[in-house]
This record gives sequence, structure tokens and C-alpha cells, in this order.
Amino acid sequence: MVCSAAPLLLLAMTLPLMGSPVVQASQPVSETGVRPRKGLQRRQWGPLVGRDKAWDERIDRPFPACPIPHPPSSNFGPRSPPSAYSLAPGAWGLGQIPRPKASRASGRCWPCPPSFLRQPAHSLFPLSVTECHVNHEGYFYCACVSGYQWNTSICLHHPPCQSPHNHQPCDCLIFSHPEPGYCQLLPPAASEGHESLLQGSTVTCLPAVPGILSLNSELQMPGNTLSLTLLLSQEATNLSWFLRHPRSPSPILLQPGTQVSVTSSQGQAALSIANMSRHWAGEYMSCFEAQGFRWSLHKVVKVPLKATDVARLPDRLSISCATSPGFQLSCCIPSTNLVYTAAWRPGEGSRAFSFNASGSACFVLAVQRCPAADTTYTCDLQSPGLAPLRVPISITIIQDGDITCPEDSSVLTWNVTKAGHVAQAPCPEGKRGAVRRLCRADGVWGPINSSCTDMRLLALFNRAKLLQAGQGRPAEEVPQILAQLPGQAAEASSPSDLLILLSTMKYLANVVAKARIQLDRSALKNLLITTDKVLDMDTGSLWTLAQAWKPWAASTLLLAVETLACSLRLQDQPFAFSLPNVLQQSQLFGPTFPAGYSISFSTQPPLQAQIPRLSLAPLVLNGTEISITSLVLRKLDHLLPSNYGQGLGDSLYATPGLVLVISIMAGDRAFSQGEVIMDFGNMDGSPHCVFWDHNLFQGKGGWSKEGCQAQAASASPTARCLCQHLTAFSVLMSPHAAPEEPALALLTQVGLGASILALLVCLGVYRLVWRVVVRNKVAYFRHAALLNMVLCLLAADTCFLGSPLLPPGPRSPLCLAAAFLCHFLYLATFFWMLAQALVLAHQLVFVFHQLPKHRVLPLMVLLGYLCPLGFAGVTLGLYLPQGQYLREGACWLDGKGGAFYTFVGPVLAIVGVNGLVLAMALLKLLRPSLSEGPPAEKRQALLGVIKALLILTPIFGLTWGLGLATLLEEVSTVPHYIFTILNTFQGVFILLFGCLMDRKVQEALRKRFCCAQAPNTTISLVSSWLQILKGVPRPSPEDMGTARS
Repeated sequence: MVCSAAPLLLLAMTLPLMGSPVVQASQPVSETGVRPRKGLQRRQWGPLVGRDKAWDERIDRPFPACPIPHPPSSNFGPRSPPSAYSLAPGAWGLGQIPRPKASRASGRCWPCPPSFLRQPAHSLFPLSVTECHVNHEGYFYCACVSGYQWNTSICLHHPPCQSPHNHQPCDCLIFSHPEPGYCQLLPPAASEGHESLLQGSTVTCLPAVPGILSLNSELQMPGNTLSLTLLLSQEATNLSWFLRHPRSPSPILLQPGTQVSVTSSQGQAALSIANMSRHWAGEYMSCFEAQGFRWSLHKVVKVPLKATDVARLPDRLSISCATSPGFQLSCCIPSTNLVYTAAWRPGEGSRAFSFNASGSACFVLAVQRCPAADTTYTCDLQSPGLAPLRVPISITIIQDGDITCPEDSSVLTWNVTKAGHVAQAPCPEGKRGAVRRLCRADGVWGPINSSCTDMRLLALFNRAKLLQAGQGRPAEEVPQILAQLPGQAAEASSPSDLLILLSTMKYLANVVAKARIQLDRSALKNLLITTDKVLDMDTGSLWTLAQAWKPWAASTLLLAVETLACSLRLQDQPFAFSLPNVLQQSQLFGPTFPAGYSISFSTQPPLQAQIPRLSLAPLVLNGTEISITSLVLRKLDHLLPSNYGQGLGDSLYATPGLVLVISIMAGDRAFSQGEVIMDFGNMDGSPHCVFWDHNLFQGKGGWSKEGCQAQAASASPTARCLCQHLTAFSVLMSPHAAPEEPALALLTQVGLGASILALLVCLGVYRLVWRVVVRNKVAYFRHAALLNMVLCLLAADTCFLGSPLLPPGPRSPLCLAAAFLCHFLYLATFFWMLAQALVLAHQLVFVFHQLPKHRVLPLMVLLGYLCPLGFAGVTLGLYLPQGQYLREGACWLDGKGGAFYTFVGPVLAIVGVNGLVLAMALLKLLRPSLSEGPPAEKRQALLGVIKALLILTPIFGLTWGLGLATLLEEVSTVPHYIFTILNTFQGVFILLFGCLMDRKVQEALRKRFCCAQAPNTTISLVSSWLQILKGVPRPSPEDMGTARS
């Protein structure tokens, strides 16, 4: 018997005359015991014949075969029908019509009437397609017979019979009076349909579903991307996607999120879910409206477990067979729509069993005979059609002579454990994780570390995480989760609890920001209460251990509170709430208000904040209401990590114990730009006005001075800060202030300019006399090193002098390039100084040993360029991502961070080595002459020492050693002036003492310009050393080269 649409219509018209199968209405009784009134037990509405076309097109609301929102309110609501309502013989709710299994088309329809419904009908109309019953209040409970369904417009205007659950179908509706209503005939099926049993025969009842749902794979491996595609043959509206988890009665709405992507085009819609895991396994439903009905198509998706889903207890174990001949191992898996069995290897001499607890299935191996050697047990989790999931558990057997930690039962029971191993104990009931304790190498127990997390808090965490991913309704679920957080914060007892709680708040903040959800007063109070409890948690037992795992935990809290605190609904403002650690005030201003914004908090220290009207004027012109929220968080600045951006980094900073958060909302838009003036009272020291920048240090956050500056306040102990943006502010107090002298800047520019000119002259001199001064290897090494040093110093001074003209900041590529080049070129200058000093030291020690030119020159080039390039490159790679590379407002290395010391360290080391070489030279010059020679020779030796100092001090960069004084002294400006004068004019000193005082250079210049012989009063440094050391007349460089050869 086929009951498709056309035969069903004919059957429905003829059945009343033949005693056809229609629901009997004789005194039906509901589960509430209420009998309908006589004469009104049933009212039928005719089929859809001659109905107004506009009536058919009213499909404002989804047909409730799929999850729907609650029906619109009316003067009556759902009454007393049973919770599992269905059409039954003689009564509502006494039994359900058996719904057949879904066919390949996966469409849903009403089944054909079973045999017990084939009773004579008592109808008011000749054609009955609707069965109605009346309760004691006179409301009509009506449902459609097989082959018919309510039109979506009817479902829109009448509440369902059952209690309003989102997942209940629209199969029964409540009417307040017998107004005309119609059950509409379902479209006929084109081919195969839904199968059900009617008097033992198979019939087809499924109508033609106007769509096909396809799936890339029913079995999705973890990490893969799920793709569902809906192909439509009719125009469809109100398309929604749902997911019903295994063993969950309620489907969950899927919306775009971090993992969910929904797209639609002409005749096609697609759902994509990235990074599949067990949380995305279940039945997927595509629900849409077409042809006046609500349709739903279904696909079941299975996701295998991965190794991280399996909880092992313990994950490794050390045991003494003498004290513990037996032990138990377990692996537990969460609930899933796949069937898993476990097999243990090795399993000899052991007993395996399983049990279910808290939504998990645990497989246990009771080892009754201790193995003789170290063994790895494997829990093989198997599911049909899948590769086994192998989970290993290592067992270490304690042998005689091994160092062990003794049994300890002071807090928990810790068995004898081998040194170097970690003992594990289960968490208390209601918590998930493990308690671990390290047995140190000396056989002494270490501290107890607990990763136990409250299972209720874990459930909220997973719920918030999935909400961000795209599962659920954020507007409804965010307040529900916030309502449970204060209780969880009060019961937090482990660092893991704290971190999970903070992560939950972070996910909720992300959801609120993306969906632009507005919170009511109750939800915001729950947030502030939770924040107050978190800030009041014990620092030693919770915060310190949590920050050891995640140093940026407090930054996570600040970002979440910043986002959620400014999401209060406009109708709930003004709002003020005060707790020991949290104070918030929210004010609502109309399109016009007379003055700027001002607020004060009675904290310690006192805090005031102002926003001038000029900053609010652009928002007022838009004609929208403005909401300004000010939030003070106590203790938070002490919990934030000591990360300091450009211009900061001093470990001596002190904070006032307050963080001020100011936010402005105009409509649903947040504004971050605007001038704010803050006064922090009773502060001593030099203030640094800062804000917490969440983008610093690779997203972990840090204090930054950008856009903020300190101003002189009317009261001396008050620190006044002026910032050009809105965020989380505080003030850092330093006991010292760095000197800022305009004369130093001017002196630096003059000195660098003079050095650049002198170095250019030096290059011109070498261009003229190069061939004359490098006729032997000793002179070649010396002048080659000096020439490269001049080139590097010239480029470095030019770059440093021009860098103030570039836009500062890490986002400026030119500024970054200038800082890198200055770092590299100055280091290259010093490494060439080192190369020259090493060559000179070799000549002083090994006077007649000849250095091979083809070996020494490449080594000098590698030392002079490759080493500084390595230092500069490593510094850039390490400190730029952390925001500690550039100094604030300058294109040079950050003076407070580690980047600056990658320059200072090599420079001071080279200066130290060069100083030793100079001392060696002076000793060799002084020792023979001052002890044995006549007075004339002594005077000549002293003259050589003075010349050596004049020549080698600038060439060896020894004046840079005074930089230590500038690093150690933070108040006096004298060391800064001395350092600036000696080093900015270094190019001038090199020209005078390193180039022009050289005898061979002078001879070459005289021959070129005057054709005269050079006087003998100016001597070459190396030849002077040899003359004094040997006590013989000064040899010429050519003679020295001949003697050494």
C-alpha cells in the first residue's frame, strides 16, 4: 500500500464514509488526569484547498522539526500535556507513534497511521486531517495526521503543546478557540521514501525532500577538516546547522567561529569545521524552510580518539617488588559515539576489567605479579575499522642498591620511589588530573605539584572554548557561564584551577567581543565578583605556581576583564559596583553634555582621571549616547610579569598597586583614542607613565610608555600622567632619573661632524701615500687594519648622526635598519682595533718572526666583519620580537634591555685586551732604557711612551672604557660630558695621531708636495720600539724586512 501525497488525499476524502482510520476521540485522558469536555474532544480542519496565497508564503519561523527559538508570547502558554507528547489511542502521551529509521534521503516526515489508529472518527467535518483534544481550561491541542504537517505560519503564531524545549517538533499546537486552521499536504515523493509498518505491510510515506546533504567522510580523523554540503532543488530560507552530541538530547546551534565556517550561494550551502576532535562528533543537521515546510537532513560523523584524549594513571611508575608485589594501571577515555575495547600487553599474570565513572570509560589492569625488570605496558584501544590507539605506561623496577625516596603518608600516600622519578597519586573525587611529586637524585622528596582541576570548572572551560569555536548561542550561554564562575573561583584550590578559570574568562571575552554581546547587571556583577576573588587568591600557593607554568596569566586576566567590563547594556547604566579589589563606575551621557568626564576613586594611593571635552567632541557630533567605564583593579600590577618595553626595563621600578582601565563605547563601537589625564597621589620617585600593551613580547604583554608622558602636578607627591589613548594604565616609579642635557646632544652632533670630516681627510691621505707606506708586511698589516677601521667608523658616525632624522619606533623599517647598521659598524670598528692590537702584540713578542700575508689578512677580515655581523644579527633576532631592541624615541639599541649589552660587552672586552697590549708595549719601551741608559735616552724613551699613548689610545679605542662610568653613575653629568668629548672626536684623533704622525706618511706627503726629506724627529712606532729595545741605531722599515727574511 502506497500512501504518497495524491493517494493519501483521495484516501483522506473517502475514509470518513468507510470508517477509515482516523484517530478516535472518545474521552481521551492526559497524564495530568484532565479530561476534555464532551462535544469538543476533537475538531478537524480541512486540507489546504482554496487558501489565500499570502497565507502559504508566511514562513517567518522555522518548522520545529529542527531546533527553534521559543514561540512568541500570547495570552496563553503551554499547558499540561506530557513531556513526551505524541499521538496515541484515546489519550495524549500514553505512547509514542513509532518513528521509522531514516532513509537514505535523510528527510523527516510523519509516519503512516498504525493499526490502532484505524478507528471510526467522530468528525465535525467530512474530511479530517487534524486531531484535536480539549483540556479542562478549554484550550485545543491539535496535531496533523500522517501525510500532513502544519504550515510554518501556523507554527509561528501558536505555541507548542509541550513545554518549550528547543528540540521538540511542531507536531502539536495549542489554540485558544476553534478558529480555522489547516494542516498542509506534504509534497509527493519522486521515488523511494520513508518506510514504516502498517498492519504488517511496508509502505512509503516520505515526501520529496528539496535538498541533498553530502559529507566528505563519515569518519573524520583528528585534525582534519569536516565539509558538509547542502544542494537545494527549491528556493530555501532560514537555513541553520545543528550538532547533536552522542547521548545528548538537545542539538546545538552551529555558528561561525574559530573552527566553524558557514557559506552559502545560489542553490548551495556548506558547513566547514577545522581541526576536528571528539568534541565535534555526533549527528549533524541541516534545517531549512522550503515549499512552506521546515525540512531537516542528517549526517552522523564519527571522530576517533587521539592519544591526548586518554588519561593514564599513572603515566609512569617506579615500584619495589619487595614492598609492592602488585599494582594497578588504568587508561580512561571520554564518552564518544565509537565503541572502544581495551587489550593490555603484556597481560600474563594480570586481571583486566573496566568501569564507567563521570562520563568516562576506564580500563584497568591489575598486575598481580611484579615483573623482574623494567617493563612498558601498553593499553591498546581498539574500535572496529580503526587502527589501534596504543598508550604506553613505563614501569621501573627498583633494584637493590638503588637510591630511593622512602614511603611518605603525611598528606597523601607516596610509595617507595626511585631517585630521579616522579611519583603520582590520583586526584580527590570530583577533580581530574594527577598529583605529582619528584624524588630527587639524593633520595629526598621534592614539593608536591597538583594539576587537579575541578570537573565542574573543566566543563565550563570546555563550554566556553566550544562557544568560541562556534557551538552554541553566545547571547544565552555567556551569562549562564558567568553566573557559575564566582562559585568556582571561591573553590579554586590548585594552580590548575586558577589557570583554567582565567582561560575560561578569556574565551568568554573573545566571544563577547566578536558577537558584540551586551551584558546585563547580573552578568557584569558576576564577572566583577569573580575578578575580585581571583585577585584575592593566595599569591604563594596559587599565583606563584600558576605563573611558573604561564608567566602571562595575569595579562590574560586583565585582557578578559577589559573586554567584558565595557560590555554593559546601555539600559543598565549608570552602574557602580565596589569590592575590596575591584571598583567600577559606568556612566551614560546623552548626545550633549556640558563638560568633560571626571572621576575619582578613594583608593590608596588616591586616583583621579579626566577626559577633556575636546576628546569627546567627535563622539558627541555623531548624536549617539556615550558610555564611559572606569575600572580600578587592585593588586593586579604586582601580578603582571616584569616585562618592560622600549625606554623601560629597570628592575628598580615600583608600582602603586593599582591598574586603571578606561573605555568609551559609542553605540556598539569601542573607541581607543582620546586624551586622558590621571593623577596618582602620594608617589615618591621619578614617575614613568605606562600602559599595559598586550601586543608586546609576542602577545604576552608588557609595560609601554608609547603615547604617555609624565607632567608636573600641582602637588609634589602626585604623579600626573597624560596619555593619548585609552587602555589599562599605571605608573612605574624609579628612584633615579636619567640626565637629559641639551648640551650633550649638541656636543655629540658637533663631535660626530668633526670626526666625519677628519676621517674623510684620512681616506684622502691614504689615497695619496698608500703605495709608499705599505712596502713591507708589518706596515701593510698596520695600515690595512687602520684603513678598515676608518671606513667602518666613518659609516657608523654618518649613520648615527642621520638616525634622528628618521621616524623612530619598531614599526619604522628605516629606523630598524639604522640601528642595526650602527650596531654592526661600531662593533666592526672595534674588532678591527682588536686585529691591529693583536698584530702589534705579535711583533712585540716575536720581533723577528715573519707573519704570512696570505693567512693573516683573511683572518683579520673574518675577525673584523664576520664577528660583529654575528653579534648584530643575533641581537636583532632575539630582542626585536620582545620589543626590547630599540630605544624609545631613538634609532639605537634599548639602553635598559639586553640589546644594549650586546654592544657594551664586546666593546669593553676589546678595550680590555687592547689595554693589555698597550701596557705590554709601554713596558718594553721603558724597561731597558730607564734602568740602564743615560738621561738623554731616558728622555727619548719617555717621549716614545707619550707618542705611543697618543697614537694607540684612539686607535685602540681605549677612551670607550670611560663608558663604564656612565653606566654606573645615573645622576652626575660629568662622566657623560667626558665620554662624549673623547669618543665623538675619535675620528679627529685617528687622523692626527694614527695617520699624520706616522713618519712614512709624512715622508710620502713631503716627497709628493715639497720634494724634501722628512726630519728624524718623528719616528715610526714599531721602529722606535726596536731601537730602544736593542740599543742600536734605528733601522729603516726596509732593513727590518730584510733582517726578518
